[in-house]
Amino acid sequence: MDANAKKDNGLERLQKIMAQSGVASRRKCEEMIQEGRVTVNGKVITELGFKASHSDEIRVDGSQIAREDKVYYVMNKPTGYLTTLKDDRGRRTVMDIFEDFDLQNRIFPIGRLDYDSSGCLLFTNDGELAAKLTNSSNNIEKEYVVRVKGRLEQKDLVKIRRGIEIDGKVTKPSKAAITDYDKEFNTTQVRMIITEGRNREIRKVFDALGFEVKKLKRVRFGNITCEGLALGKYRPLKIHEVKTLYSL
Repeated sequence: MDANAKKDNGLERLQKIMAQSGVASRRKCEEMIQEGRVTVNGKVITELGFKASHSDEIRVDGSQIAREDKVYYVMNKPTGYLTTLKDDRGRRTVMDIFEDFDLQNRIFPIGRLDYDSSGCLLFTNDGELAAKLTNSSNNIEKEYVVRVKGRLEQKDLVKIRRGIEIDGKVTKPSKAAITDYDKEFNTTQVRMIITEGRNREIRKVFDALGFEVKKLKRVRFGNITCEGLALGKYRPLKIHEVKTLYSL
């Protein structure tokens, strides 16, 4: 019998091993396999159902992968930093905040938090968890505090809750509530919970309603908050926090 047909011999799907090793998300690893970029013990593998073990020699684009210890962090991201691994224009990225020691684990940010936004941002080298948390079909909640220019009305909240068309597609229904109105500066504070992660989604939603976002902070991602973390600081997640993320 082909060793890869056995189910109880410790073998796992190749894309899962790659994701666990921090190569990329499982979906991206599947693309790499189909593109013929992955070898196992010297043989090019293009079959997504192929199984291997962590003791096999697995290479991506000629470079051997290694099983890494999984690490997980939460950062209270300041504004003025790009959420990316590096920037070809030399601008600051969230990776510049980390100590060199922590960067040895090839961590990457989970999802987006744009340049002008602050708050709760997660990092890991666990491609499997990252894929789970960024898949909109899993309905992982992200909570934000938003301050916009002008006075938001209940009719605007109704539209947000039902979904707003942006970029030719209606957003998923969201939770939204007005928490403050500053009469002196004519600004409204809104608390929003969304389950999508589309590029600049919240800013585009308010722009579609005719409101300019003056301040945007994410206060929760799933069950994780940055409470107690100073702006620009980060900490490792506790074991129970990671387990809860996996259970979402």
